[in-house]
Amino acid sequence: MYRSHSCGELRASHANTEVTLSGWVQKSRDKGFVIWVDLRDRYGITQLIFDEDRTPKEMMEKAKSLGREFVIQITGAVIERESKNAKMATGAIEVLVSKLEILNASITPPFTIEDKTDGGEDIRMKYRYLDIRRNPVKNSLIFRHKVSMEVRKYLSDQEFIEVETPYLIKSTPEGARDFVVPSRMNEGQFYALPQSPQTFKQLLMVGGMDKYFQIVKCFRDEDLRADRQPEFTQIDCEMAFVEQEDILTVFEGLTRHLLKEINNVEVAEFPRMLYDDAMRLYGNDKPDIRFGMEFSELNELTQHKDFGVFNSAELVVGFAVPGGNTYTRKEIDNIIKWVKRPQVGALGMIYCRVNEDGSFKSSVDKFYDQQDLGKWVEKTGAKKGDLICVLSGETNKVRAQLSALRMELATRLGLRDPKVFAPLWVIDFPLLELDEETGHYHAMHHPFTSPKPGQMELLDTDPGAVKANAYDLVLNGNEIGGGSIRIHDKQMQATMLRHLGFSDEDARAQFGFLMDAFEYGAPPHGGLAFGLDRLVAILGGQETIRDFIAFPKNNSGRDVMIDAPAFIDDAQLKELSLKLDIKE
Repeated sequence: MYRSHSCGELRASHANTEVTLSGWVQKSRDKGFVIWVDLRDRYGITQLIFDEDRTPKEMMEKAKSLGREFVIQITGAVIERESKNAKMATGAIEVLVSKLEILNASITPPFTIEDKTDGGEDIRMKYRYLDIRRNPVKNSLIFRHKVSMEVRKYLSDQEFIEVETPYLIKSTPEGARDFVVPSRMNEGQFYALPQSPQTFKQLLMVGGMDKYFQIVKCFRDEDLRADRQPEFTQIDCEMAFVEQEDILTVFEGLTRHLLKEINNVEVAEFPRMLYDDAMRLYGNDKPDIRFGMEFSELNELTQHKDFGVFNSAELVVGFAVPGGNTYTRKEIDNIIKWVKRPQVGALGMIYCRVNEDGSFKSSVDKFYDQQDLGKWVEKTGAKKGDLICVLSGETNKVRAQLSALRMELATRLGLRDPKVFAPLWVIDFPLLELDEETGHYHAMHHPFTSPKPGQMELLDTDPGAVKANAYDLVLNGNEIGGGSIRIHDKQMQATMLRHLGFSDEDARAQFGFLMDAFEYGAPPHGGLAFGLDRLVAILGGQETIRDFIAFPKNNSGRDVMIDAPAFIDDAQLKELSLKLDIKE
């Protein structure tokens, strides 16, 4: 037996008992006649004491040799500490060591294994197995486990069945590029790793499983952003004989359950917002509604006033920043520089101060008088002491730019409290999205999403106007889940694929198995998938998902710890019938 207790377990009630502990040396303090060693494991820290009056000289010398991260086993008596440490759970006791065994020595770690470490992100990712020993990462992984267990508990209680689906599947157009895997036994052919278990969960509904879920890895070979991983985890769910309202009710319940059990927070309501309203009022389809600053479109109030910037704009739009009139000119200039960064892409920003005396001061006073500016104030709902920020340009671009500014200013104003949770359903998405470069439509969600009832006919006359029977669940400005009612009729699925540019032959080659299944009595069905990584991070009050993933990849999609991806040798290439053609 390596240990009788954990390093976080012992209390004053254990005094005068003999215990055996094992763990890592956190640090040691050698005073010559006495040595204290902090011993750490997953559960906590216990202070050990070696005393020259009570410890054999040989063991004192051995204790002096202990370095950080040595793995040791000790046996000793629990004694009450003379100087107690109220900040430690085990701070009332220490262990007088009578037996010491070094199980494994350690070289000096490349960074300190402390809550506040001196290691940068790159070095910590390279030595991730050491980083996991730190409380922030360890606790994040434990937190993820708790969330996953509560998900399984809730869904199991709702009679969902967890079913595993294959990882080696067929490449299908899901929106992003697939990771592909060559098949040695089928020369020249490839599997693909799933971007989602979409077709399999639909087939499970055809199979009569009725309620399915799994917590599953998915893979997308897409350009990475700071907080996106090439492999990610979904809580994937599907239900048969349901309409949209049934699904929203079930997964509101799951979200309420998680907020209550994990964060001890009760949410009064889950408001619903049309996609078109989300874009008009917030500039994106996942608005953070913990705070206001809704957009107001100002075209009618700003154009035809000899100000060419606004006159030539497709959209002039702004919002009121509460208390923003306290910003100095320098601070406003810095905000203008922020929106002109390449990541945002605005050409500039117009502002209007709402003064306490009821007057207005704008950066375009030359073109707009007090009466004009008063209409801006009325339209945006600005109050005395506020600042109105206005951008203009092409509709989609300027909405995205103003949305980025809204979030940035809310962060600066402290309006994005991670302990406040504001869920929101966004519904009635467009079914199709127009590709500006090709002029062709593609599915905004995926090819299996059903149009809203009665809108199928619009596909021939006005495809851009067709609304999807789709919905996203947003929490604190992040999409944490999304889904739709699926097409369950073969003819409707074939019609949809034709509108997406598939020939009958291509549709048959790609999705023939699904359309064949629909001929055997497919029930109406729909579902939703949560992004587990993002959900856990938000529940944990964090912006980044990496600390909640045991072994994450960097922004280039590399695992710097194991140095992957990597080249394979010529023998493997030959066995897989592959040749490399790498262009310089």
